[in-house]
Amino acid sequence: MRPLKIGISGVRGIVGEAFTPELVVAFAGGFGTYLDSGRILVCRDTRPSGPMVRAGVISGLLAAGCEVVDLGICPTPSLQLAVRDLGAQGGISISGGHNPSQWNALKFVRGDGLYLNTMQAEELLDVVNQGEFEKAPWDRMHASIATHDAIEHHLAVLTGAFDVGAIRARGLRVAVDCCNGASTFLSPRWLERLGCTVLAVNDDPSAPFPHRPEPKPETMAQLKAVVRAGGADIGFAHDADGERIGLVTADGEALSEERTLTLAAAIALSHVPGAVVTNVSTTRAVDEVATRYGGTVVRTPVGQSYVSEAMIEHRAVIGGEGNGGVAVPRVLCSHDAAAAQGLILEHLARTGATLRALIDDLPGYAMLKHDFAVKPSVLYSVLQGFRDEVEREALPSDATDGMFVRFSDGWVHVRASQTESMIRVIAEGPTPERARDLVDWARDRLGTRG
Repeated sequence: MRPLKIGISGVRGIVGEAFTPELVVAFAGGFGTYLDSGRILVCRDTRPSGPMVRAGVISGLLAAGCEVVDLGICPTPSLQLAVRDLGAQGGISISGGHNPSQWNALKFVRGDGLYLNTMQAEELLDVVNQGEFEKAPWDRMHASIATHDAIEHHLAVLTGAFDVGAIRARGLRVAVDCCNGASTFLSPRWLERLGCTVLAVNDDPSAPFPHRPEPKPETMAQLKAVVRAGGADIGFAHDADGERIGLVTADGEALSEERTLTLAAAIALSHVPGAVVTNVSTTRAVDEVATRYGGTVVRTPVGQSYVSEAMIEHRAVIGGEGNGGVAVPRVLCSHDAAAAQGLILEHLARTGATLRALIDDLPGYAMLKHDFAVKPSVLYSVLQGFRDEVEREALPSDATDGMFVRFSDGWVHVRASQTESMIRVIAEGPTPERARDLVDWARDRLGTRG
């Protein structure tokens, strides 16, 4: 199997297999052509294939006549803010995000700093498939590559968006696991600027990822130990490119990634009632929080682009997904772990509350997530078989994104992953046992048990 995933989240795959230098140059040249050879910003995370992919991206962009600005290693949200605020036509973030080190990806950003929407992603793919790229003549090709400090710009935006004085006065002690990723260059500096005592771990960008770069409880053992040993008030866990964030309480409990957005929604709605935008796979605890504070919830298909578009349309007060991604509109309508840190720490400072007290006040359900690999050639036929079975049983369902099935005491969502060749099964119920029953129910109908 040589998995390559192409969609609104960009193009990604395993380096040296489906994700090749030729593919990188083609997509970069296609993107440059799609944007009429304008100014394009480029950044990468810390994975070993980054320099190779960067070379291919820059080559493709220069060949298409683009002006390239290299941001070096920095979080994807830093690039997005720089694109928006520097008048660039777009940007390419080279990062596999939460995927393991052998993966890499190109994530395409449009002029307002957000990811391409569905229509734009399809248009870009058409350009790439046609293979007719803009070709700059030798004497009109940009002969140099500019640089820019996007992280300092990101810090300036964050400082203007949050009550830095209040946070500094609280004097919080914060542990952070940078996963040796791009947030190494941003998160500790941001926390220090907020007057926090910072206990950083895995903050060496030259070292490999110490664990899968996905902020889930099973990857936060080291952060839990640092929080306990260092007497931290809170712990933050990053992914590889600064989009997702996980939380650890002062007593050392690693929280489900679903809790991050639920907490952010409660904080935002407690100040300004309004719309919360999230995807169909995110916990229904968000709905309870919205009801508590007089807000509403808008559900979208899975994917940042869908969430961002709906946030703008509904003038949302907060948005995000149940993977630890939070979008704070006063910064950017796209996932930004540093903005999520600012939102949470600002609330802790202003209220004097602890993370434990805030979490204990939130509604909670048991959620179980199960992924299983499927060959690309049969993935959608397996999903169609599941859909046919659900329709045969006449169960309440929604086919907006995969198949979402409702039960009286829970739900299950079955869909194709946007980032890997696998089917994701997500179930939520009042107890872990019920969530397990729902996952098993789905797997029976998918034919994956045994």
